[in-house]
Amino acid sequence: MKTIEIDEGLYQYIASQTQQIGESASQILRRLLLGSADAVVPALETGATASAKTEAVEQHNMASKKQPDDSKQSVTGSVFDRISRQDLQAESSIVGRFLLILSALAKTHPKQFAKVLEIKGRDRQYFGRSDSELLQSGSSTNPKAIPDSDFWVITNSNTTRKKMMLTEAALKLGYSDTEAEQIRDLL
Repeated sequence: MKTIEIDEGLYQYIASQTQQIGESASQILRRLLLGSADAVVPALETGATASAKTEAVEQHNMASKKQPDDSKQSVTGSVFDRISRQDLQAESSIVGRFLLILSALAKTHPKQFAKVLEIKGRDRQYFGRSDSELLQSGSSTNPKAIPDSDFWVITNSNTTRKKMMLTEAALKLGYSDTEAEQIRDLL
């Protein structure tokens, strides 16, 4: 693996493009530049042309888009039926909107919502069944109860991390990538 130096502004831009918890800078750049986080960059070979390399990457991207993703569950109800722009605008704080969106997800998917307990950071647990459970996973977690549910979530993370948590929660609940991005963007 090679190391490159980039300026702080570019690093912040790359970090702001994170879509999933644990996504590396290389994965983000692959997705942004090549259209797929798992795109294989062909190794430089003697005599190989740039157009041949571009064609190989395009073929890989087209093949990966054609494959159906059977891991997604069909969603019987949608969080979009439970939440409105007016509700979100009435909530002035990011934490309030975050809890509102999570509450709507919990109400829409009460049997599956426990899957969010699998969402964790490198050193922290993001969701739990109690505030004490989250307090044990790190200092300054500031756990809050998700309204109308039996779950708690840490709230002291930055907005980008909260968006990643919403994206991961939506994906675990069976939403498509596009729908998960729409849910993330409600924040």
